[in-house]
Amino acid sequence: MSHAESLQRSDVIELNPMFLFRWEEAQNAYVLLYPEGLVKLNTSAGEILSAVAETAAVGDLLDRLTKTYNNEDIAEDVLAFLEASHERGWIRVKR
Repeated sequence: MSHAESLQRSDVIELNPMFLFRWEEAQNAYVLLYPEGLVKLNTSAGEILSAVAETAAVGDLLDRLTKTYNNEDIAEDVLAFLEASHERGWIRVKR
């Protein structure tokens, strides 16, 4: 999949192993650590990437988060964030 393509509900995604995703107490936030630095994530981004670590398919992740927050309207925003994360290389489609 090229980065120009949209993620599909059936795509199985994972955190890119080049990044270490974890809660950082000093930052009071989830972060992505990589050799050149750190990305401090806002609360929503941290929750979404935490779900990526536990859920395989995009569709399953969208269903889980819309059910958790009882809000069908967030699916579009979550998908947009996943696509931006894919563009940045934070997540990847499993082959």
